[in-house]
Amino acid sequence: MTTVDLRPLSLGEVLDRTFSLYRQHFVLFVALAGIPRLPVTLLSLVQLWLPSAVNMSSILTMVVFYIALFVAAIAGYLLAQGGTVLAVSELYLGRPADVATTLRRVVDDMFSLLGVVILSGLAIGAATILLIIPGIYVACRLLACVPVAVIEKKGPGESLSRSFNLTQGFAGRAFVVMLFYFAVAIGLSTLVVLPITLIIAANANNPDVVRSWASVQTVLSAIAEALLTPIVLIATSIFYYDLRVRKEAFDLQVMMDPEGANIPRAQLRSVVPEQ
Repeated sequence: MTTVDLRPLSLGEVLDRTFSLYRQHFVLFVALAGIPRLPVTLLSLVQLWLPSAVNMSSILTMVVFYIALFVAAIAGYLLAQGGTVLAVSELYLGRPADVATTLRRVVDDMFSLLGVVILSGLAIGAATILLIIPGIYVACRLLACVPVAVIEKKGPGESLSRSFNLTQGFAGRAFVVMLFYFAVAIGLSTLVVLPITLIIAANANNPDVVRSWASVQTVLSAIAEALLTPIVLIATSIFYYDLRVRKEAFDLQVMMDPEGANIPRAQLRSVVPEQ
């Protein structure tokens, strides 16, 4: 049975609940982040080892291959992002979540989620062109746009606008969440990617050794991403719910309707697991 805890959270509590939820549902979150990436990992390995078998010298074949690789990468990214955020939402609401059902639900919103990612990327890119600091600020203000799109079922423009409204006055907290992600990413990159990159550089004159280590790097990078991605997305989702607790009086909504039966899906409260 889940426990309702609607009080505002400190940054430490946001991170503590992130790791708590990650540990409790480790297999679910790693599967949601890793399974969608399998096609792009396999295609990357094919690119390394089977260029002649798939006639990569043919321009048409190369175009088709790279289009498939691009589509697989985009689809995997969207499924991992949307699936993890949706799973966090379901668990917060005291509902069961499984990999197959969660990914099927995300597929229905793929194009909308793609629009959110593209539009937010353009906004951050445009702000970054002006100066680095405005780009970081816009990224912080848009941190909640993916949870908004997935949980509240809003379109790209509405998701960005909603994220800006929710994060108003809390860009600093969003920045800490982003900084936390980059710290973990740099740590994993240093442990996994850098050593193999050095080995590849030392064997640059031996193509077979280079391909072997490049394959190991591809697989380990996919594993590292599957382990890392859920952490930042769980933290982002908890941050999103915390903003709604602070700004939308969810505690009053739950007191009026503890089961959430009369609250629209977009207005449902978060239910936090016992720690």
